Amino acid sequence: MADDMSAPRMGRRPFLIASIASLSVAAVATKCAKGLWTPQRTTAVDLASYKPVFFDNTQWQFILAACDRIIPADDEGPGALETNVPIFIDRQMITPYGKGDDWYMSGPFDSKASYLFGYQMPFPLQVLYQKGIDLTNQHTQKQFNANFHELSVDLQDRVLHDLDGNHIDFSAFGEKDLPAGYFFFRLLDNAKEGYLADPMYGGNKGMASWLMIDFPGARASFTEWVTMHNVKYPLKPVSLSGEQG
Repeated sequence: MADDMSAPRMGRRPFLIASIASLSVAAVATKCAKGLWTPQRTTAVDLASYKPVFFDNTQWQFILAACDRIIPADDEGPGALETNVPIFIDRQMITPYGKGDDWYMSGPFDSKASYLFGYQMPFPLQVLYQKGIDLTNQHTQKQFNANFHELSVDLQDRVLHDLDGNHIDFSAFGEKDLPAGYFFFRLLDNAKEGYLADPMYGGNKGMASWLMIDFPGARASFTEWVTMHNVKYPLKPVSLSGEQG
């Protein structure tokens, strides 16, 4: 996401490597193995022709615009749109993970609790996205007389920063449980997952993010490389489906 131009900026590769430290691809794969996502063993879909399976058109336009600003394309590599991150998020919503089928959803809930206490919303991720998108659009309609996706990129960045900093008051629009900051937290987390996860789950089209950071993917053996130091690993990444980058 665009930041204050006067502040020092971290390059995309260091940023993604740092992101992997907090959101490991192995952890994403573990969620998949537990059945939280359904693999898509098909040729990568063209985003322009993709028909959302969960989001309606207004919600989908928000997802496209927000993902594009969170992970924009630049000289260092492709962005969220080039790697099908919105498709990943859309498909997430119709899985047990998105529906909350495997989550404890009987309460009590404390929506104001620290993120360290885990998911505390009294509704599943599907509803969180529906509410968050609608509330953000209500805010932009009030402030700028337009939905989020209709704003200039500078205003979109401003709105996303305000969501991140919890500077937008969703309670002003009647929402008592979902803080703006938590909606952004989940959106950012799922966008990073879609950018870094195995492409068989809808995102990371062509293993583009793995190629950019030299991540080997699901190669089974590295024994011959254990003792090789300061030598660049020459092989391309491999998907769980067997696709090679």
